Amino acid sequence: MKNKELPKALVLFKGQPLIKYLLALIKSSGICDKPVIVVGKMAEKVKETLGPNYIYVFQAEQLGTGHAVMCAKGELVGKAENILVLYGDQPLITAETIRKLAGIHLAGEQVLTMGTVQVPNFEDWRVGFSDFGRINRDSAGKVCGIIEKKDATAEQLNIKEINPGYYCFKADWLWQNLTNLKDNNAAGELYLTDLLGLACQQGKEITTVEIEPKEALGINTEGQLEAIEKLI
Repeated sequence: MKNKELPKALVLFKGQPLIKYLLALIKSSGICDKPVIVVGKMAEKVKETLGPNYIYVFQAEQLGTGHAVMCAKGELVGKAENILVLYGDQPLITAETIRKLAGIHLAGEQVLTMGTVQVPNFEDWRVGFSDFGRINRDSAGKVCGIIEKKDATAEQLNIKEINPGYYCFKADWLWQNLTNLKDNNAAGELYLTDLLGLACQQGKEITTVEIEPKEALGINTEGQLEAIEKLI
């Protein structure tokens, strides 16, 4: 983002900080009274803007999505039986989808429930989805992993089912398996998405919930910010 004076979570979107949309939707969904927010650069600015009604966890180094969730373990272990992971730069998810993800997860015995998105192509307003990880399914149609764009082959990049990054985990399984993540990938980071591959190796069930593509749109650049503002 061009604005170097603000962390991305506080960049203005339709007049208010980006992350405030997600927090309002979480509150509206009724699934959590006090979310945990992982903060990094300019953490004090985020805390000052959002106020005291949240639990803040500091991520000193940005070592990937898996590392970010790992940083929250101390605040959540033994206190929550299930963990819902969402992203502050995706403001268009609905409270209904949040409730649906959590509800389907709580109704089953699976260790992981995740949102998925089907797109016909990566053109027009969907161009940003080309950066998303692709859903890897086996011959039986079961999810067996996520392929990040940086690590994907040309053939894998043609997969039109993508990962918006919305997950519900059984907490005990999550904390145990986060320690098994490796950073041997193109970004040198701990990918939260690698947990899907671990679940498959263990023979664990993964449930998917298809969501509307627009609910998965994220904002990583000024161009995406302008495009989404026009879209809605």
